Amino acid sequence: MPKINTPFFIASRLSAEKSTPKNKVMVNIATLSVTVSIAVMIVAIAVIVGFKKEIAAKVVGFSSHIQIVNLDNNNSYETVPVSADQPFLAPLRELSGVVSVNEYAVKAGVMRHNDAIQGVVLKGVSSGFDWAFFKENLVTGSVPLIVDSVKTKEVLISSSLASLMQLQPGDKFEMMFIEEPPRRDRYTVSGIYETSLAEFDKIMVIADIRNIQRLNRWDTAFVTGFDIMIEDFDELEKVKEEVENIVFELQSPEQPLMVVDVKERNEAIFDWLSLQDLNVVIIIAIMIFVSGFNMIAMVLILLMEKTSLIGILKTLGMPDSQLQKLFLYRASYITIKGVVLGNIVGIGLCLLQHYTGLVKLSEAGYFLTEVPVYINWFYIVLLDVGAFAAILLLQALPTLIIARISADKNIKYS
Repeated sequence: MPKINTPFFIASRLSAEKSTPKNKVMVNIATLSVTVSIAVMIVAIAVIVGFKKEIAAKVVGFSSHIQIVNLDNNNSYETVPVSADQPFLAPLRELSGVVSVNEYAVKAGVMRHNDAIQGVVLKGVSSGFDWAFFKENLVTGSVPLIVDSVKTKEVLISSSLASLMQLQPGDKFEMMFIEEPPRRDRYTVSGIYETSLAEFDKIMVIADIRNIQRLNRWDTAFVTGFDIMIEDFDELEKVKEEVENIVFELQSPEQPLMVVDVKERNEAIFDWLSLQDLNVVIIIAIMIFVSGFNMIAMVLILLMEKTSLIGILKTLGMPDSQLQKLFLYRASYITIKGVVLGNIVGIGLCLLQHYTGLVKLSEAGYFLTEVPVYINWFYIVLLDVGAFAAILLLQALPTLIIARISADKNIKYS
C-alpha cells in the first residue's frame, strides 16, 4: 500500500473547501499580488532585453561586430591603410559563427548643399556588403548599386542629414575635404535611411569604397580595415578571441594589425546599456518583496483560522515540521496560480506591444520610436522558478509560530 503524504492530502482538502469571506478576500489579494508581480517582472525583462538588442543591432549595423584595422590607427577618421590581400581572410570566412568578412574604408569631410554644411564621415563599402540593415531602415529611394565592374557616385544618407541639407533621392551635393591642397567631390543621393540613432545618423554616409580609396590617394589594394559580422551577438567575445588567434598567426610582421569589437568601439553606449540590468534587478527585488509580504499576511490569516485544526493534528501526533509543510503546500497552490496568471498577463502584454507598437518612445531620448520587447523563454522559466522559490521561502517564516501553538488550549477554546 503506497504511503500517503499526509500534509499534502490535508492541504488539498483545505484548498477544496469553501473559504470564509475574510479568508477568500485575503487569498484573492495574495493571488493578485503574485500575478501583478510576475507580470511586471516579465514585462521588465522583455523590455530591457529588447531595448539592448535593438540598440546593439543598430550600432552593429553601422559598422560590424568585429573590425580588423592597422595597429597605428587612433580614434580619428584619418586612418592608416592596410593591404586588402591578407592571408587570414580565407580562414576567417570559414570560421564557425562568422557570417561575412568585407573590406571597408572611411574618410572625414564636409557635406555642402545650398547654404547648409555638415561634417560627415564617408564609409566606403564593397560589392559584398550586406545591405539588410539599411534596407530595413530605408525611408525613401534605394541603396546604392555597388558592383565590381563600375564605380558609382551614389550614396546613402540619413533622414536627419537629408532634412538639414534639404536633399531628396536623385539630388546632387558637394563634399569638401580639408587637406593640403583641399579637395572636392560630388555625389548623388540614392536613398535616405532613418535609424533614430542620432549619434550615427547625423554623420554617416555610405558610399562606394573606390571613392574613398581615390580620395585617400590609395591604390585599390589598400583599405581602412575589415568588417566581420557574426551569427550570435552573445558569442562576441568567443568569436573575437578566435579571430585574434588567426589574425595574429597569419598577419605580416611589417604591418601589425589589431582586432576590436563593437563594445570597445562604442564603450559609452554599451556601458549605458549595461546599467539597464540594474533596473531589472531592482524591479524584481521590489516585486518579490511586495508579493512575498502579501503571501506572509495570507499565511498568517490561514494559521489563525486553523488553530483548532493545528491543535487536533498536534494531539494526534503530527510534528511541527509536518504542520509547516501542510500550510506551505496550501500557500503554494495560491502562489502557483498567481505565477500562471502572471505569465498569461505578462506574455500577453509583451505580444500586444510586439505586434501593435502601442507604447511609443521619444527618439531623442531612447533612439527608438516604440518600446521594444523580446521574449526569452529561458529567462521567463528562470524567473518563474526563482520567484516561486523566493516567495515560498518567505512563506515559511510565519509557519514558525506553529511551534508556539498549544494543542490543549486551542482544542479547549475552539
